[in-house]
Amino acid sequence: MPITAKRAPALPPATRSYHRLRKSVHLFCFLAFLAAPFFNIIRFDIPRQRFYFAGYELWINEFGIIFFALMFLMFAIVVSSIFYGRVYCGYMCPQMIFSEASIAFEKRLERWFNKRYPDWRAPVRKRAARTVFYGALGVVSVFLAFAFIAYFVEPRDLLRRLLSLDVHTAGGISGAVVTAITFLDFTLVRQRFCTTVCPYGYLQGMLGDSNTLLICYRDEQRECIECKKCVRVCHMGIDIRTSPFQIECVHCGECIDACEDVLRRRGIEGLIHYTWGEHGREIGGKEPWYRRLGLRDAKRFIACLVLLFYGSGLFVALSMRRAVLVRVAPVRTTLYDIASDGTIHNHFRYTVSNRGKRAAAVLFSIEYLPGARLVMPQNPVQVQTGQTLQGSFEISAPATARMRDVNHFTIVTTTIPEQGNDSFAMTFLMPVRKESP
Repeated sequence: MPITAKRAPALPPATRSYHRLRKSVHLFCFLAFLAAPFFNIIRFDIPRQRFYFAGYELWINEFGIIFFALMFLMFAIVVSSIFYGRVYCGYMCPQMIFSEASIAFEKRLERWFNKRYPDWRAPVRKRAARTVFYGALGVVSVFLAFAFIAYFVEPRDLLRRLLSLDVHTAGGISGAVVTAITFLDFTLVRQRFCTTVCPYGYLQGMLGDSNTLLICYRDEQRECIECKKCVRVCHMGIDIRTSPFQIECVHCGECIDACEDVLRRRGIEGLIHYTWGEHGREIGGKEPWYRRLGLRDAKRFIACLVLLFYGSGLFVALSMRRAVLVRVAPVRTTLYDIASDGTIHNHFRYTVSNRGKRAAAVLFSIEYLPGARLVMPQNPVQVQTGQTLQGSFEISAPATARMRDVNHFTIVTTTIPEQGNDSFAMTFLMPVRKESP
């Protein structure tokens, strides 16, 4: 009587799918990539010298806020690398998202032509699919180049340049160059960019440690059946079983899904997992919430504190920022003028910049200078959004016995409708009095 081996009952399908999760994150990141410059979430308008962050329009003279914004973004990348390794590459990198999309679209076109036109010779079907693919990718390249250049040029101005086929200004030339690079990237380079050009993989190799998130293959019981599905689904063409530290690995998790899919049918748990370090625990275990998030040592707590410091500094700087910036300075090329009636005149200049989203007015007034009068062509000064006005005014005062050679006073500006006040300590100069003999 023949002996048959008993097969272990199949396990239920895995409840999670990193492939579906990645595609959902890809869609969200793609929409965020398109929305960011149009809604001024983050954009650097080079022609107008403006930096837009979280809806705020920051001028180049607001370097302090720009510094905190850039430092916060830089440390966010550093902290994410320390905690989660190259998860950014697999889940959020535009290069990876668009490369995978172009490969999937090309394969889908080939399958469609093979199914739709089976009577055509194979080389003809391939050329037809390739022609449609290149044509569609050309249109997509123009669209993606427009979205990318919109981070540096105002979108409406950029659209006008595109419709007029502008190839002689800096913005038009940049758009044409980026379009060509995008087309060549997604037809020839694709994921090879990640292993040859992109510096992030090398940077992450320096930032990672024994508690950084990795994808590890663990087979202490030698249950691997050598199906190599984990190799076939890998977008980077590597064998994760060789080492978890391969620079080509972008931590996408596709190999995890593949291994789970095959081995669960044989009643075995998958052999590839996300783990905290090569010898650390798998994610999802019963641990305190902060350890499940990746806070597993003092180094990570300190990194979070640094990130919190820059985030708090950025928040405070933005909350203290005023939409209308006013500057007042004395004109000392002429110390003072003496009118025919003996009145003393001092000259001042002002700069008013409206960095807000609505028109404003600035009212000038004087304090602590008795008898003085402010002479301006227009008071309050009307300033439109995005406008910078410069002008001059005079302050006149009679030469009385109470006035000194140098008189300290304050110029107060009131911004309407915000009702914000600024005070500028100034000096009013008078002729030097001669001492009586």
